[in-house]
Amino acid sequence: MLSKNQIKLIKSLSQKKGRQQNGSFIVEGIKGISEFLKSDYNLKNLYTTKPIFEAPQDLISGISEVELKKISALKNPNTALAIFEIPEQIKSQDNGLIVALDDVRDPGNLGTIIRLCDWYGIKDLVCSLNTVDCYNTKVVQATMGSLTRVNVQYVDLQDYLESNKTEVFGTFMNGENIYTATLPEQGIIILGNEANGISDAIEAKVNRKITIPQFGTIKETESLNVANATAILLSEFSRRTIEK
Repeated sequence: MLSKNQIKLIKSLSQKKGRQQNGSFIVEGIKGISEFLKSDYNLKNLYTTKPIFEAPQDLISGISEVELKKISALKNPNTALAIFEIPEQIKSQDNGLIVALDDVRDPGNLGTIIRLCDWYGIKDLVCSLNTVDCYNTKVVQATMGSLTRVNVQYVDLQDYLESNKTEVFGTFMNGENIYTATLPEQGIIILGNEANGISDAIEAKVNRKITIPQFGTIKETESLNVANATAILLSEFSRRTIEK
């Protein structure tokens, strides 16, 4: 049976402050937990309604579905909730293709972008300090385990770009057409905030502006969702490597 202190601790991890204080984050559901268990992430506690996980028994606690609902952030909790240790941040390798985010705030967007990076083989995702926390429960849930395979680094993005000699691409409404531009296998692709796009300070560090052209005749849509834009960009950059 869960104690009041256990419940309080688990609920505190839904907030960034609680995660930072405890150095821990939550993963929910069979799929997500299984992905993290087979990764390098360290398990701290696993609460489950079914004995189906391979993990040290002293870290597993059997709980009821009623108890799971008390600690879950989901409307429909799925079998288990696990607490993992937040690892030390690893510096990006600064080679190959890197995605950089300038103050992306929506957890669903970040989670989807991490999953896209995993799909397209992007090893490093560099985030500005104001980008949503990758260990936010909604972000972790949206990654479907991809967080275990993508290195997410939080930096002063302006300083990072100044110290990096790699070609920097920025997504704008008035850039080169992504479908006809010559695209390299190495570089940094920057995507901006959902409402304001790439900030002026970061724009000043961009070497090449690129755009996803709008089709159709009306053209009243202001912009693409940042996660959708990421999918198109990574698809185009990846396609060029196949054609070479």
